[in-house]
Amino acid sequence: MSTLVTGGTGFLGRRLVERLLAEGRAVTVLARTPAPDLEARGVRFVRASLDDPAAARSACSGIETVFHTAAKVGVWGAYADFHRTNVLGTRALLEGSAVHGVKFFIHTSTPSVVYTGGDLASADESLPLTTACPSPYPLTKAIAEREVLAANSGALKTVALRPHLIWGVGDPHLVPRVLERARAGRLRIVGTGQSRVDMVHVENAVDAHLLAEACLRRSHGVGDSQPPAGRAYFVTNGEPVLLWNWINELLVALGEPPVTKKISLRAAAGIGALCEAAWRILPLRGEPPMTRFIAAELAKDHWFDLSAARRDLGYRPRISMAEGMADLVAALKKT
Repeated sequence: MSTLVTGGTGFLGRRLVERLLAEGRAVTVLARTPAPDLEARGVRFVRASLDDPAAARSACSGIETVFHTAAKVGVWGAYADFHRTNVLGTRALLEGSAVHGVKFFIHTSTPSVVYTGGDLASADESLPLTTACPSPYPLTKAIAEREVLAANSGALKTVALRPHLIWGVGDPHLVPRVLERARAGRLRIVGTGQSRVDMVHVENAVDAHLLAEACLRRSHGVGDSQPPAGRAYFVTNGEPVLLWNWINELLVALGEPPVTKKISLRAAAGIGALCEAAWRILPLRGEPPMTRFIAAELAKDHWFDLSAARRDLGYRPRISMAEGMADLVAALKKT
């Protein structure tokens, strides 16, 4: 069972590669960052980005399952850059899958594809994909998800997973960014501080990807409408937390002062709009410290109904929020 993992050197992708290797699977990785340690363990490495459609199509040769975890992630940037990676790169992989006879395609999407600008409380997969968002990431991921699911057929079974805020030991994005801003005194509670959010431990996210493949494999040859083929699923820990309480729990456990200063959503959104204008007009690098999208994400509810994933994938989160927090704090204290 040969597998291709795009973004196989990233946080989720690498954990997925490790699990596949532990199962004795033949693994190919398509990524920009070299990984000599993985190559030494027999991983075939294709050093390329999704910006190279020919490389993406070619990487599908001899592959049975594609796990597409790679994406251009961020809250700011040129729409064309996000479109080139997230839409055209995904399209090239689908084309390569069709040409080379790939059977299963598991796409890592994001819950932000259903961004509404408002609260998402116990949201399920019936929500429409967003077509209006102040960030190019959700817009382009929504297009990519739509194309992946539309490509589902009797020959190529596809599914989209929407993990929310992946975290755990080794997380290079979410937790380090929170800690950096908190230690610099630049973190503020946005809104009331009572927003509830879902998160997902990285090992649970990997479980969901492997379960999705197993379900597609079982449904192979029985038509192209058998769940989970052609469908999208939210993937979380199923334990919504008060975001700012969770952040402060982490900070206090690491001996850092909790965040107490607040800013209203309206003020944060206004600052975000001003920052966006400045970054568009001036030659400023990196991402703005605040955007309208970030303000909404920090102040609104974002938690989801896991019924579909439980029913169709047999998904059950193994690592609880409490277990994950204990492991994370222990690891961070060693660094």
